[in-house]
Amino acid sequence: MTDTTGQVTIPVTGALPRYQLPQRVSQVRVMRAEWTKLRTQPSTYWALLAAVVLVVGFGIGYSLLRVARPPHGAAIASFDPAAISLSGVQLAQIAVGVLGVLLITNEYATGLIRTTFAAIPRRLPVLWGKAVLLPAVIIAVGLPAAFAAFAGGQSILSRKHLSVPLSQPGAARAVIGCALFLAGVGLLGLGLGAVIRNAAGGIAALFGLLYGLPLAAALLPSSMAADVTRYLPASAGQAVTTVKPDQTMLQPWTGFGVLCAYVAVLLAISAVRMRRGDA
Repeated sequence: MTDTTGQVTIPVTGALPRYQLPQRVSQVRVMRAEWTKLRTQPSTYWALLAAVVLVVGFGIGYSLLRVARPPHGAAIASFDPAAISLSGVQLAQIAVGVLGVLLITNEYATGLIRTTFAAIPRRLPVLWGKAVLLPAVIIAVGLPAAFAAFAGGQSILSRKHLSVPLSQPGAARAVIGCALFLAGVGLLGLGLGAVIRNAAGGIAALFGLLYGLPLAAALLPSSMAADVTRYLPASAGQAVTTVKPDQTMLQPWTGFGVLCAYVAVLLAISAVRMRRGDA
């Protein structure tokens, strides 16, 4: 359309779009984004399903084995029925540890981590978001599984009058301790994945930390082997899952504290590397 002066005019219909101010990045928004990533990864469901099957299935299977071969004589005094039914946690730690590794290495493998850091330049909220959500999900799944393994295992052990009630001192703590231990191992995997940034390398390091170090410690002189082994991550953390820790183990909450110390060190190293900006 032209006016009398020959200038072109463009009619404006409707309101002009308003400029949207960018939203401030907060830890809550970061955690929402991390929750979306966590629940949309197929590895999350497979790892958690494997953990539940191992905790419940192996615990019940081992209880059946011990009923077929009950303790006799002096072995009865050291027999720990709760630890028998909760023994599957020693295998389930693999599943949750691998989940922790994949939770962050998958982003490095696909390049999504660059997009994440472009949206969150400070970077560390990403690590803290994962470090809060991962153990929360593991505990939410692991705690019912531990209670189911305990109930199923004790019902089997009761056939030989070997069972203990949940009200026995230390039994409820051992059941809850299973979920806490699995959460700690998941964070170990997260820390290793954030440091190594490669799935295969992170998983290999996780196996070395959980299984390789105890094997290496066993090669030490007998006077040193037990003292070293009790302070390793797996051995220390598993103390909280037993009612009657043996002489080679730390006290339950002391052992869990040692596991938490390993987690804190790994996450601190991860935070330092992540802040370097070399993603």
